[in-house]
Order: sequence, then structure tokens, then C-alpha cells
Amino acid sequence: MKIDKIGFGGGCHWCTEAVFQSINGVVQVDQGWISAVEAEDFHEAILLHFDPNKISLKELIEVHLYTHNSTSNHSMRTKYRSAVYTLNNLQQKDSTNILRLLQKGFEDQLITRVYGFKEFRMSPDSFQDYYLKNPNKPFCKTYIDPKLQMLLRRFPKNAIESPLGPIKTEEEQEIKK
Repeated sequence: MKIDKIGFGGGCHWCTEAVFQSINGVVQVDQGWISAVEAEDFHEAILLHFDPNKISLKELIEVHLYTHNSTSNHSMRTKYRSAVYTLNNLQQKDSTNILRLLQKGFEDQLITRVYGFKEFRMSPDSFQDYYLKNPNKPFCKTYIDPKLQMLLRRFPKNAIESPLGPIKTEEEQEIKK
């Protein structure tokens, strides 16, 4: 099995980690901070290991764009850079073209940029698999659950059953209450 890597940054890395842990074809998600070749500073991000025979780079980037504020240049952008971190020239070219293509599906301008991957720093163990360890915490209910529900609605063929069980739609969660 061929495994590729790519980095994504956008919002809180707990959210990004949970989303991509729920995607078919993703074999590992490392949560932490990434620096880019073009900039020395580090930003919250994930380093994703995936099987390109099960999920394409285009599908991964599309999921990324729809699961964070990829068109919003909000005040937290210095911490949460909206980015695709590529590990080689072909990935960089492909990612740039994919963003250009996917822009057509958004009314507002995407602020997500493609950067060359420079370095990764792993989060402490206590923060790894945050959603899987803490699914009932208010942060998870408020910020992560809606992203997972959107993932199920918008990308049903890519969403998989997580170790916590199937992703539940809003209606299914209401019934449970």
C-alpha cells in the first residue's frame, strides 16, 4: 500500500484531527504545528497520512475547505492559518490547481494558500486524539460534532465509522436526547 502525506491547517487542530480521523483512506493523523518553507512561524495543523488509491488529493482538499472557515480572514488567522502544506513539487502544483478548480464552488474568495512543508512539531500526548478521548466535552459538542455532521451530509462516501461509532446526523442526536 502506497501512503502519501500532506498537511492541513485551518482551525483548531482538535477539529481538523477529528474530521480527518473520520475519512476513508486516511491511515494516520498527526496533530501539532507546522511551519512552511515560506514562513518560519508555526501554526496549528495536522500531518495526514493517506492511501491515494482510496481517497484523492482533490477529495481531501475539498473536505478541508468545507470543514473550516476557508473564506474568512478572521482575527485568529495568525494562529489558525488556512493552508495546504505540500511535501513535494508535484503536490504543490496539483494542490494549487485543485484550489483554483474548487474556488468555483464558493461565493467568497478562498483564503486557503498552498505552502511548502518545512517542519512538524507534535502536540503533547494529552491533546492527541482529543475528540476520541473527550467526545462529550462542551468544546467537542459545540465545534467538532457539527463538522462531523456536515462531513456525513456533504461527503457520505468518504465518511467512515469512527472508533466512537457511526457519525450521527443532527436528527439522530435529537432523537437520542
